[in-house]
Amino acid sequence: MAIKLMAAFALLGLGASAYSTRVHYQILTDPTYVESFCDVSAAVSCTAAYSSRFGTFAGVPVAIFGTLFFVFVLGLMAWSVKSAVTRENLAGYVFASSTLGLAAVLYLGYASYFILGVVCLACLTTYVAVIGLFITSGTSARYPMTKLPGRFAKDPGALTAGVLFAVAAAAAFVVLPEQRVTAAANEPAAATAAEQAAAPPAVSPAQIQQLEQYLAQQPRVPVMVPGDGAAVVIVKFNDYQCPACGQTYRDYKPVLAKWNKEQPGKVKFISKDYALERECNQFVGQDLHLGACEAAVAVRLAREKGRAEAMEDWLFANQPAMTPETVKNAARTVGQVQDFDARYSSTLELVKGDIAQGAQLKISGTPTFFMNGMRLPGLRAEFFDAAIAWELRRTAGGK
Repeated sequence: MAIKLMAAFALLGLGASAYSTRVHYQILTDPTYVESFCDVSAAVSCTAAYSSRFGTFAGVPVAIFGTLFFVFVLGLMAWSVKSAVTRENLAGYVFASSTLGLAAVLYLGYASYFILGVVCLACLTTYVAVIGLFITSGTSARYPMTKLPGRFAKDPGALTAGVLFAVAAAAAFVVLPEQRVTAAANEPAAATAAEQAAAPPAVSPAQIQQLEQYLAQQPRVPVMVPGDGAAVVIVKFNDYQCPACGQTYRDYKPVLAKWNKEQPGKVKFISKDYALERECNQFVGQDLHLGACEAAVAVRLAREKGRAEAMEDWLFANQPAMTPETVKNAARTVGQVQDFDARYSSTLELVKGDIAQGAQLKISGTPTFFMNGMRLPGLRAEFFDAAIAWELRRTAGGK
């Protein structure tokens, strides 16, 4: 019974890990990929987890290691059918390996829920599988774990499985070096100056062609904003407490700076408020971000002091600790706003105006981007850069 239960958990984990690996690969290779099953909202998103710095280890997607782990466990179980030695020690092997796996999923779970502020359904399934293996194998082992190394050394089948696992894990570092996602990650951590200045990574001609074909097929809607003569007008509907909004803010900043330097006045970027809080947004069913309305007001008031960018930097860097009170304090110290409370109600009406416009455009979450009236998918920085270049060519050609 215990072996069947362990096999069930291992198969569950293998399915979730394999699915995660496939999704991560799609995110890396397909500029327009959208994962509809697992990306339910800003708070429930597999893509956000995979795209974060916790989604890779030394540049290799962690989902691959999960897949290898469950294959290793299932391999041991399959071999135990033929080997009495492996069958006798199986529970101990699984318990020892799942203990390491448990440490990994506890760390990743903490990072997901408390640092990124997202729930990854596929990741959660993997966590359940690892915990299930840990408990089931731990209650089934009939000998002290101190004797396990000696038993393992005398078990050729288990030794072979361990070597194969190590070789496969090492091969992942060779075959998939530095496969990092550079945008759309729900991370509150601020980027370094070097990262801000870095050019977007190169993309392949095939990816560029795929992106351009996708963009050419997208409908356009009127987005009433002042273009000031720019050929490309990009509008972002933003929530300052939304982790993905913070990540795109950091990732897109060097891209926008590049175009501002190379073609001044040709690309205009406008940030619109769409706070996911009922105090100022009647179109959300529940308060997702307490403090989002205050944050929107703080940036508007800080803009009058020439401190809007500094205020935005602070908000996006301090998302996990954001509350109405911390925002008010930051508005005073960072934004140099001394009359926040007195002007809050009147400024909030301006925020509601942005939200009403977002509702007319059928905004369902943040961030949502429009480029010359075309809704953009969640693009990584390099594809965002390529989309701007394509739109500049399109408008120059009079199409």
